[in-house]
Order: sequence, then C-alpha cells, then structure tokens
Amino acid sequence: MLRRINQALPELLAGIVLYGVMLQVIGIWFVSDKEQYSIGLWAGVFLAMGMAVNMAIVIFDTVEEMAEGRSSRRASLYAALRYLAVVLAFGIVGYFKLGNVIVMFAGVMGLKVSAYLQPLTHKFLAAIQKKCLHGKD
Repeated sequence: MLRRINQALPELLAGIVLYGVMLQVIGIWFVSDKEQYSIGLWAGVFLAMGMAVNMAIVIFDTVEEMAEGRSSRRASLYAALRYLAVVLAFGIVGYFKLGNVIVMFAGVMGLKVSAYLQPLTHKFLAAIQKKCLHGKD
C-alpha cells in the first residue's frame, strides 16, 4: 500500500527506523537515564514516520487534484497541521517529562537524514532484494 502512494516511502521509513536503531545502540551507552533517552528517541522516530506518511499522502492527493484541474489549499493546511502536531507532541513530552525532548528532536531529524540517504538506501535494498531473488552472483 505504501508503494502505491509513493515509490520512495517504504525506503524512507526504513531509513528512519535504521537511524533510530543506530542512535539507540550508540547513544544508550552515554546517558544516565536510559528510559528517558529511549522513550524520547522512539517518540521522535515514530513522529518522523508519521510525518513522512502524511507528506506522501498529501503530495499524492495534491498531484491528483492538480491533474483534474482543481486548485486546493489542502496541502498548506496539512503542512500547518503537521507542524502543529509536532509542536503539540514536543509540548506533551516536555511538560509531562515522558522522555528526553532533545533526543526526541534527534529522532525527528531522522526524517531529514533518511531523506538525504534515500538514494543509498534504495541501492542497498535493491541489492539485497536482487540477492534474495536471484541467488548469489
């Protein structure tokens, strides 16, 4: 289903999760409050994944509307709502001290890192898929 919305979305989500796993494995050794670190990190990672899916759906809908000759301000509305949701999530986590807000920000930045590394992620996943389907070359 995700591939139907956007060809790069599954690879983008895989990159976000991989980024989160790397931060978890590396960072957990350097913090004193491991629980706050982990909760903040994974809250940020899931927030980044939600943002990626939302952006892909909005882009898909906007392209369809433009192809039909309709003009829509829905993309701007969803962008504003997306950022409002991010600010609200940060506010909830910070106010109730559910997790580390700085690490949560690092988790959200996984969306940016994954977007920049998506071409490499695509090559890596394509090579793995080719090996699995065609055997070792």
